Amino acid sequence: MTAPPPGWTFLSNHGHVLVSLAADPDARIRDVAERVGITERAVQTIVGDLEEAGYVVRQRIGRRNRYTVVPQSRFRHPVEQHVRVGDFLSLVLGRGDRPPGPGPA
Repeated sequence: MTAPPPGWTFLSNHGHVLVSLAADPDARIRDVAERVGITERAVQTIVGDLEEAGYVVRQRIGRRNRYTVVPQSRFRHPVEQHVRVGDFLSLVLGRGDRPPGPGPA
């Protein structure tokens, strides 16, 4: 497990796991845990939450899982309910139509 980033982040662990699964649908729980900086058990719990809420579909392929994000699902919080998860992920993963703008210095 990598060291957690200093201070706070804009996304929760649920958001980080969702982005990680969208970027690599065949990722192992261990790989996601390392990438996000949380335990494997925490990732398992979060994947279960995301699956139960309809954000992710888990498909068993042999001894591995493939995780498919449901792009038409919408965020739960009233402030972001108008945003589809697929649109958000396209932006975060660099697959959006807009060129990336400057970030914080």
